[in-house]
Amino acid sequence: MKYNILTALIISIVFLAGSSCSHRIVKTYSNPVVTADAPDPSVIRAGDGKYYLYATGHGYSIFRSDDLVSWKRIGPVFTDETWPSAIRNGRRGDLWAPEIRRIDDKYVLFYTLWFGDVKYSVIGYAVADNPQGPFVDKGVLIDSQEIGVPQSIDQFYYEEDGKAWIFWGSFRNLYVMELDVADGVVITPRPETKQLFAGTAFEGTNIYKRNGWYYFFASTGDFSGGTESTYRTVVARSRNLLGPYLDKEGRNILDNGHTVIMERNEKFSGPGHNAGLIEDARGRTWMFYHAYDTSAPDIGRQGMLDEVKWDKDGWPYIATGTPSPIAKAPVID
Repeated sequence: MKYNILTALIISIVFLAGSSCSHRIVKTYSNPVVTADAPDPSVIRAGDGKYYLYATGHGYSIFRSDDLVSWKRIGPVFTDETWPSAIRNGRRGDLWAPEIRRIDDKYVLFYTLWFGDVKYSVIGYAVADNPQGPFVDKGVLIDSQEIGVPQSIDQFYYEEDGKAWIFWGSFRNLYVMELDVADGVVITPRPETKQLFAGTAFEGTNIYKRNGWYYFFASTGDFSGGTESTYRTVVARSRNLLGPYLDKEGRNILDNGHTVIMERNEKFSGPGHNAGLIEDARGRTWMFYHAYDTSAPDIGRQGMLDEVKWDKDGWPYIATGTPSPIAKAPVID
């Protein structure tokens, strides 16, 4: 009897060990995933299978990753010698909020130049054959004074069914306008199509389409202030690209309606200005954004990653409604 019990125990231990080995190891990651100043991220998966993240900073920083959670800075987009040529008020502007896209096998970097005054800003674009550059400036698409939109920054490019649009603006109404995109990635704005898109509460537009819905992601509040930052991430949705976009309560974004999906916690403050959403190999949806680590605010707005989940009515949400210190990692094919 003792032998049988011992034998059964040994067999059980071996079986359990084998079973646990056969299960996939659950990988986790810790925020921030970019432990450097990396505000206003924009992310793309390139033709080489790697991910590239572009962020506000002198010349824009480029980071590269194989798995969305381990990132290495590989250089700037622009150097002092290749800086976009637009000049306003006798000065060269500061680069803000990059937006990366792949158009006709080219990597297109939409940029904002801000000249120290809400009245003076431009949005332009640069083109490269590779995600790490070199990027060649192609000039200005939107001039804040010519288009009549103060604070013409935070551009977002969207294309569908052979048509292209640019969304832009920050806390002084958001606008949208059609673009003509010709061979060789020659992009021309169509000012006659400009229209008001959203109210004065928002900046950092992102549009994501899922199951017939267009989701408007944006940020509200104050991005600065370190541990006191009130920045947060909000959403609304529409059946049509150009709206109307309504929040969960049926309020229109033209009237500043929005639903909050992420705000600060004790560990991280000011979570916002998210990149376009990315799907992993399991169909899970991921969002890059920036936030201050309250234990190290002097580093700046670091790069963050969280999964976006979807409720039974198709609304996006973040599991705890705040940034995750540790979470289950994406699965990359």
